[in-house]
Amino acid sequence: MLVRIVKMHFEEDKINEFLSFFDKNKEHIRNFEGCRFLELYQDLDQANVFFTYSYWDQESDLENYRNSSLFKGVWATTKKWFNAKPAAWSVHKIVSLP
Repeated sequence: MLVRIVKMHFEEDKINEFLSFFDKNKEHIRNFEGCRFLELYQDLDQANVFFTYSYWDQESDLENYRNSSLFKGVWATTKKWFNAKPAAWSVHKIVSLP
């Protein structure tokens, strides 16, 4: 399993647009082949900073998503609202305590 974490900084006046857009697309992203989990987080101290956290069966599933028309459309819209370069990490989960 691969865990993908993406950090995004938005223009303050674009936060609600982003949240509405994410809400419209979250089920499509989550139901993409190989995606097992999707969450969106908002930073406590910087309201314009968000993180997506997703689980993927394999690296190839994430790559298929990143090459899909779904991702390309979502990313093309979302990146217009950034006020800083996004950062992304792909990691393996070592320990999880329920």
